[in-house]
Amino acid sequence: MEAVPNLVLGTTVACSFILFGNAITQSFMGVPVLLVDFPPPSSSEHAERARLLGRQWPTFWKVGNVFFRPISTLGVFGYGYTAWVASSASASSPENRLGDWRFYAAAAACHLVTIVHSALNMQPINEKLEALSEPKGRVDSKMAEDYARKWIKFNTVRMITPVIAGTLALAQALWR
Repeated sequence: MEAVPNLVLGTTVACSFILFGNAITQSFMGVPVLLVDFPPPSSSEHAERARLLGRQWPTFWKVGNVFFRPISTLGVFGYGYTAWVASSASASSPENRLGDWRFYAAAAACHLVTIVHSALNMQPINEKLEALSEPKGRVDSKMAEDYARKWIKFNTVRMITPVIAGTLALAQALWR
């Protein structure tokens, strides 16, 4: 059974770096492309571009909800399981080679922070961005570009926490 904790650990580390790569792609490539030549609120073209942004946004949101939320959850449980195995291993057991359980617990906490941050801070911005497709008083379309830039700024947490988690766990795996 020595292989199971190592398999879980390796898969979870890979998922951390997948999340990191996705966050970089969204923040530095995907969303900025939607904002290229975005007209100022005073422009006659602004309302149409804001609606277009609202129609394009569900693609980004769907990736986050359908693909990356489960990966973040896997991070919590994968690192949590690894921390549990490492903490409960006796000195002579093969699982003891996993290293210090506290690093894996910290990695799990990083993924938990990502999930909570996404729910509390990112979800409301996603809703505003999607509502731009048909504003009808639910959202201020003059704030369209600001909402997207705020999303990019807040997405920084989703870059930092997975890379910290993956680095902590990978360091334990390599130097145990």
